[in-house]
Amino acid sequence: MSNLRLGELLVRKGLITDDQLRMAYEEQKKDGSRLGSGLVRLGVLDEKTLTAFLAKQYGVPSVDLENMEVDKSVLGYISSEVAHKHQLVPLARAGNNLRIAMSDPSNLLAIDDIKFMTGFNIEVSVCSESDIKRALDRFYDPSSRFEEVLGNLQDIDLELLEESDDVDIQELKHASEDAPVVKLVNMILSDAIKKGASDIHLESYEKSFRVRFRIDGTLTEVMSPPMKLRNAIISRVKIMSEMDIAERRLPQDGRIKIKLPTGREMDFRVSSLPTLFGEKVVLRLLDKGSLQLDMTKLGYEDQPLAWFKEAINKPFGMILVTGPTGSGKTVSLYSALTELNKITENISTAEDPVEFNFAGINQLQVHEEIGLTFASALRSFLRQDPDIIMIGEMRDFETAEIAVKAALTGHLVLSTLHTNDAPSTVTRLLNMGIEPFLVATAVNLISAQRLARKVCPQCKEEVKVDKKVLLRAGAKEEELAEYKLFRGRGCPVCNNTGYKGRVGIFQVMPMFESIREMVLAGANATEIKRESMRHGVKTMRQSALTKMKEGLVCLEEVLRVTVGDD
Repeated sequence: MSNLRLGELLVRKGLITDDQLRMAYEEQKKDGSRLGSGLVRLGVLDEKTLTAFLAKQYGVPSVDLENMEVDKSVLGYISSEVAHKHQLVPLARAGNNLRIAMSDPSNLLAIDDIKFMTGFNIEVSVCSESDIKRALDRFYDPSSRFEEVLGNLQDIDLELLEESDDVDIQELKHASEDAPVVKLVNMILSDAIKKGASDIHLESYEKSFRVRFRIDGTLTEVMSPPMKLRNAIISRVKIMSEMDIAERRLPQDGRIKIKLPTGREMDFRVSSLPTLFGEKVVLRLLDKGSLQLDMTKLGYEDQPLAWFKEAINKPFGMILVTGPTGSGKTVSLYSALTELNKITENISTAEDPVEFNFAGINQLQVHEEIGLTFASALRSFLRQDPDIIMIGEMRDFETAEIAVKAALTGHLVLSTLHTNDAPSTVTRLLNMGIEPFLVATAVNLISAQRLARKVCPQCKEEVKVDKKVLLRAGAKEEELAEYKLFRGRGCPVCNNTGYKGRVGIFQVMPMFESIREMVLAGANATEIKRESMRHGVKTMRQSALTKMKEGLVCLEEVLRVTVGDD
């Protein structure tokens, strides 16, 4: 398809006008660029529309390179010079076929050139020009690879940074602002974003220093910088998060806010902790752009979601979301608040820490060191004419007691607890000292949850499992024929782990009248669990098995995140 042909087709489809096409031709004459990039630069056509149009016209797939990882062996087939010259990126090899991404699939000279150089049959995917440029920088720029940067750092003399109580702060600050150290820290942050990490761990040991990312709930080591760079790297992070680099004996908290080339903003919540062999720093990535607040997409099944929505739309009462740290409790609460956030409602939250900011919601950061606890915040809320209150966590009797009384006096209260399942939450409240009649009356619903890693959709393959294993896992014999089990083979998209993304596993238990009566009668968690199942409440294991039946998670993940039912 020639430029003339492309322009005519775009006009014919109504995507651009004749005048805009003429303007693009004039731009093209000035700088020699392609027609498509000229149209994008003029602002008359966005890249996504152009990419979709080219994919349809050429009958080739479009590809998103933003979060894709490419195996180094595949990159080796095409040199950096050739990739930059033709503006293309090799993606994968299958047998004698090499798949490449390019912004101009009409460039037959480039395709023939690659075919001649590699000896492979070339399969073309189309991608936006800006994505190609970013991918070339990421994959081919030597400074963008950890190994290259670390190689450049090996010769830097930072011996002044050896562990000591009398470290020269000015020397430490100077070393942390050295260009290679700055580049390395920036790389660590950007690589974590690209790989979809939720946390970055910078860990100090006696004879080593390592960097780990938590991706889909699992920690993986990504690099191990030289020990002599440890203090410089940690100090650089502390400077970025506005911490005191001179204070290395007490924990500190900070925040980093950066703007990505795409215009998206990213926050990092930073926490430093003095350990035996130096400071450990953990950065939590807070990406509001990727925050999933649609309750229908979190993993709730139809009936549990209906129960949950019914409970949050009641005018008063308490809703508790329970689970271990990192199980997605905060996201569930934020999702509920997003549904409730109306002009007619006064919503106040007490959080430790405030992870995301929401317009229309009054959010308070707890500071226990100055006496601003969950309990004191809750008391203040009650003097502010609230309709809905969210307490980040009920840690003690005082907070729980005030929250329960607020739920009984016309307020909707949402909070979290650390318990293993929904029925045991009742026992936890009683053990905290809350009277049974208050628990039975105040609580409307308890939702326990876990996060399970999803099988990578790009490399998932069906596997056969012994029926006895499924039965031992809790599957019903009459449903065995319905199970199709999958496992991720491992591919560049999932960093060869076989997993990509996570899904919620939920046990949603409304406080049915019979359960309220059991609480008043002093029933234990096992008895409450059996009664809830009689009402159709699925246990955590049953919920996980349903996700497995749907092909979302594998058997290993079901067994990892849930325990069997007695």
